[in-house]
Amino acid sequence: MEYQVDKNAGKEKGTSVNSLYLYDEEFRNAISTVDASGKRVWVYAKKPSGAYHHKRSIVSTVLLAIFFAGPFITLHGKPLMLFNFFERKFIVFGQIFWPQDFFLLAITLITFFVFVILFTVAFGRLWCGWACPQTLFMEMVFRKIEYWLEGDANQQRREAKLPITSQRIIRKVTKHTMFILISLLISHVAMSYLIGIEQVKVIISQPPNRHMAGFIGLVIFTGLFYGVFSWFREQACTVVCPYGRLQSVLLVKNSIVVAYDWLRGEPRGRLQKTQLAVTEKQGDCIDCKMCVHVCPTGIDIRNGTQLECVNCTACIDACDDIMTKIDKPKGLIRYSSYNAIQEGRQKIVTPRVLGYSFVLIGLLALLSYFIFTRADIETTILKVPGTLYTKTDDGLITNIYSIEFVNKTLERVPLELAVESPEGAALSYIGQGTIEVPIESLLKRMIMVKMPETSLTGLKTTIVVGVYQNGQKIQSVKAKFVGPIKPKKIQL
Repeated sequence: MEYQVDKNAGKEKGTSVNSLYLYDEEFRNAISTVDASGKRVWVYAKKPSGAYHHKRSIVSTVLLAIFFAGPFITLHGKPLMLFNFFERKFIVFGQIFWPQDFFLLAITLITFFVFVILFTVAFGRLWCGWACPQTLFMEMVFRKIEYWLEGDANQQRREAKLPITSQRIIRKVTKHTMFILISLLISHVAMSYLIGIEQVKVIISQPPNRHMAGFIGLVIFTGLFYGVFSWFREQACTVVCPYGRLQSVLLVKNSIVVAYDWLRGEPRGRLQKTQLAVTEKQGDCIDCKMCVHVCPTGIDIRNGTQLECVNCTACIDACDDIMTKIDKPKGLIRYSSYNAIQEGRQKIVTPRVLGYSFVLIGLLALLSYFIFTRADIETTILKVPGTLYTKTDDGLITNIYSIEFVNKTLERVPLELAVESPEGAALSYIGQGTIEVPIESLLKRMIMVKMPETSLTGLKTTIVVGVYQNGQKIQSVKAKFVGPIKPKKIQL
């Protein structure tokens, strides 16, 4: 949709775009990749080039290298990253987290969500264009292969209308074979982050029937990645991804996004071949539509910020190239904000940004405290279900407990237990007389606590059990000791 010029409007600095140009808002009622009948509009994006694309290529290379190398990197003998939902075991930068650390996961997710809000309020969808895996693989891997085999957008568009030939079939088969092989590689790496690289090696080195669940998982992942990058493409960003939907709520007029300078560009008009320069009454935009042709989601950035825009900067490079050719300053399309264009000043630090920043700092401080004070041995003691108490011949009251140890270290840990309070209470092991928790494992034992009836404080008495490693106390855990109800003294 194009702007309709208001002939009576001035071009003074600070005039709003709505009062300056009366443009059709219909584009906001439907996504650019679906026509009026609901049929998919295939996007043939022109091959991007320019300063921003070069920078994005460098960033993408680094991020993709980290992604593919991640499963092979270890820290303190553990994977750098592991998200094993099946065994409820998570490793982040060499630190292992178990279900007992669920509260840490909850705080981490809340912290991440606040960070996403803060980052989007300040810098828009910068993540989508520079670091999102969907964009990295689509624009820097799969579409590059497509350009190499099938040519630029115009050539692809022409070939799609031509009759099927043997050469076209060979190119299509070659392209999709490469797509499947790359999807297969991505699925194996993704699976390595879930179950570990060693387990993936076992799955691929043995017949599928011996590891059917893992084999089916790899097949599903491969099909999913292939379907997204060969067919679904930009629809993943505009239809599926919730982050794109959130931007309409999170973005404000001070958010930095890829923006078109309407004050400088309008009224737009085509530059004739015989015309040496843009006339004074005409804006810098010559309506070449290069920003539209190069967009991987098929939108016109001149209409303003839109749901489909992933801030990939392709339109910036395309427009800068045109501005250079017509001897105009670069930056007609650039990283900016509505207020920066409207008022001529950029303001990042706003009350909203400060508020989110304080909340984020508080959450980071809380998360750091819990992580650095987290015990290597997690101990849980519970009374055995269905049991009350027993009374021995020597008058002692006994309770039986189930005690569980989680070892979060890479060493076998020998432990000892002792009742710290109340006085007179003692414990004994049921079964094996020593406790040694295996590496990164869970150990369950049974203990019996004995206590004289005089030490009871009521129906339930709190006991404190100390956990010792090599003679040094590392933890104290509490439990309830059940005893008989003491009869009340009757005064005569």
